Amino acid sequence: MPGNHTTDHRADAPDGPVGRAGERPCRPSDVRAAIRHAVAGRSGTTGRPYDEEALSDALLVASELTTNAILHGGGITGFDVDVEEQAVRVSVSDRSDRMPVASDPFDDAGRRRTGGRGWPIVCRLARDVRVSDLPAGGKRITAVVPVF
Repeated sequence: MPGNHTTDHRADAPDGPVGRAGERPCRPSDVRAAIRHAVAGRSGTTGRPYDEEALSDALLVASELTTNAILHGGGITGFDVDVEEQAVRVSVSDRSDRMPVASDPFDDAGRRRTGGRGWPIVCRLARDVRVSDLPAGGKRITAVVPVF
């Protein structure tokens, strides 16, 4: 699309979670660093400043997606970070075919549970959230967060 400049960072792992260079497992901090790098690069190239609070939202979304992939999805099998006109698009792939769900914050006895709030956070902060099945199994979750 004309005028749509994209910065792309990818980490794909057919045989397990790896970082961009394949040297170590992919961590939430790797995806956050890719977002910071892509957004800063885009801002420097265009001269358009990014919104610090919105960048924090994008980093939180990335943390939730990657942490959920590790805890509930059998591990991160890849990620993409793209900067579009006014937003950052982060995609995280994992091994599980199971759809994400929001957990009730209270158990059957009325006690507060830990965890279970990541998916609602992603859905609230992102402008667009999509879950796609992957051909070889697993899923890819893509979230778009406005930052400019």
